[in-house]
Amino acid sequence: MFNPTRDQARLFFFDSWKKFREQLPLSDLEAIAVEHIGRHPEYHAILDAPERYQEREWRPELGETNPFLHLSMHLAISEQLSIDQPPGVKSRYEKLRASLGDEHDAQHQVMECLAEMIWAAQRYNLPPDGAAYLSCLEKKCLT
Repeated sequence: MFNPTRDQARLFFFDSWKKFREQLPLSDLEAIAVEHIGRHPEYHAILDAPERYQEREWRPELGETNPFLHLSMHLAISEQLSIDQPPGVKSRYEKLRASLGDEHDAQHQVMECLAEMIWAAQRYNLPPDGAAYLSCLEKKCLT
């Protein structure tokens, strides 16, 4: 399992974006990252300035969204969907996508459930609860 440091993850996004902008060949994972970056133009200036943003902290308590965490969660969701892990995540995502009519909006709905699962696992020092994650997604499908 790949477990990059914060700096390695950020460098991956900076490098992927730079390669895309320079029209250099991308790996499959870089291409997926760039696809998500493309849907977030608010992050382009950040990714164009690694010297300024490599060490920056984003504070959720101040209403800030960490662009690297956000993009990493998009990558995690893309991976989950590609292998349907946990089993059933793909079908629930497809229901959301169909009801919302937009792939990116559906990913953001999934992201809310993923973030909730991760928060609970960290808060209570437990392994991630795939059943709770799927339950959260199922509730979103019903609303």
